[in-house]
Amino acid sequence: MYTEQGGEGPDLLLMLHGMGATGAVWSPMCAEASARWQGRWLVLDLPGHGQSVREDAYAIGQYAASVARAALPHVHLTGRLVVLGHSLGGVIGLALATGWFGVTPHRVFAAGIKIAWSDEELRRMEALASQPAKRFSTEEEAWDRYLKVSGLAGIAGAAAPIAARGIAHDADGWHLAMDPRVNGVGKPPMAELMALVRCPVHLGRGGHDALVTLEQTRSLDREARDLGAHGHNVMVEAPGQVWDWVTSFT
Repeated sequence: MYTEQGGEGPDLLLMLHGMGATGAVWSPMCAEASARWQGRWLVLDLPGHGQSVREDAYAIGQYAASVARAALPHVHLTGRLVVLGHSLGGVIGLALATGWFGVTPHRVFAAGIKIAWSDEELRRMEALASQPAKRFSTEEEAWDRYLKVSGLAGIAGAAAPIAARGIAHDADGWHLAMDPRVNGVGKPPMAELMALVRCPVHLGRGGHDALVTLEQTRSLDREARDLGAHGHNVMVEAPGQVWDWVTSFT
């Protein structure tokens, strides 16, 4: 699994990106880590994304098991493990919070998790999961598609650090680095996961996030944080706001 890391000390902050993106979306957070986090940090590309391996299936439990295996060598027995997840990464963080996968976080933060899903949305995701990766004749076309899929369009261009590892090239042309089968992950069992967590969990969302409302988020966490007038990728738009959220509890 592709990883990046930094910092020093016994505590570890594990940052998990959302569907379609890569760990590079955390680069604005990482740039501020030395001033905002007293410990180490670890960023990875989730399986089926960026430069990490593809897997046979992408159920939430399988994701959590893979992430736990990758993170475990970095966890110090004397330190705290704090998980910060965005969207799909937040769901994986909740799965890790159950303690079922070999690591037990001290605390989990999850921003921008989509909670309400229509039947049509789920059918569309299933259809995308069954289709081969779309090929593009030019690198520019592939980057344009990646920025839209990852929600980064209008926030950054292809050359920005937050877009790194989003596309790939092979003999058949340019394509998104994400395995299309990732779309088959399905609707996350949020209520069930929240009932099973064994550590404090904090939910949040950007005030302009079109994928989830604050009311929906607070149906699961009454103290869910409004992270300001920002969109779905709040950690890109306002890393300081997310740092304030995390450090207010840690």
